Amino acid sequence: MIVKSEFLKEKRRLKEKFKKILKMRKSKPKFIRQESWRYVRLKENWRRPKGKDSRMRLQKSGSPPLVSIGYGSPKKYRGLHPCGLKEKIIHNINQLNEIDPKIYAIRISSKVGKKKRMEIYEKAISNGFKVLNPPILEKLTKEE
Repeated sequence: MIVKSEFLKEKRRLKEKFKKILKMRKSKPKFIRQESWRYVRLKENWRRPKGKDSRMRLQKSGSPPLVSIGYGSPKKYRGLHPCGLKEKIIHNINQLNEIDPKIYAIRISSKVGKKKRMEIYEKAISNGFKVLNPPILEKLTKEE
């Protein structure tokens, strides 16, 4: 019973952390490239305006916001996966022993083969890790 209550506290803590992260992400504007709304050939990907007389670079009223350090997220929430855990790439089973399941969510490397991927996945689940890219279990059908 004690283990279950600790688990629920941890889950509640992660939920609160996730809410804060979402709130911060929503408060940031969508930064767009200068004049991208005007020309079809320009994508909306962010590029810094560099023109000498650029209204956007000078931050005149009516122009879109510029990327600046003030929009940065707090250090303790930076780089977290949406589930509220840090992300770690795993290449072999031995790496699972070095990390803590309460802090890290794991992603199995794309360079790992199918057989080893299943072994890593099974050990990770038994150790209580959250696996971000679980292997797809394919159903083999034999046509006779």
